[in-house]
Amino acid sequence: MSHSQTTHDTQAHEKLQDCIDACSECHETCLHMAMTHCLDEGGKNVEAGHFRLMINCAEICQTTSNFMLSGSLFHKDITAVCAKICEACAESCVDIEGMEDCAIACRDCAESCRQMSDEMQ
Repeated sequence: MSHSQTTHDTQAHEKLQDCIDACSECHETCLHMAMTHCLDEGGKNVEAGHFRLMINCAEICQTTSNFMLSGSLFHKDITAVCAKICEACAESCVDIEGMEDCAIACRDCAESCRQMSDEMQ
């Protein structure tokens, strides 16, 4: 194996690990914020569309991480879907007071998943 191939493999592994980490962080943040902050605050925080999106985002992030960890051939597809859902969740969170951390985690995850999906095409 050439040095450039080894470097490429290392970079690919690092990007994969970064995406797994971003998905895990987003999963934890969305689930925690939904179950603590949103339920405690009420109002806009628990409107059906927003709350459902937060739970969907947490679930897709966990699933996406699992696909990547298992070496699934479908992780390119799931990262593309995850990016869309995370971006939608970030947009929903940005308009609600106290949801900044969730919006940041979602945007970071969306960007990482987009890069992973694009790279795999």
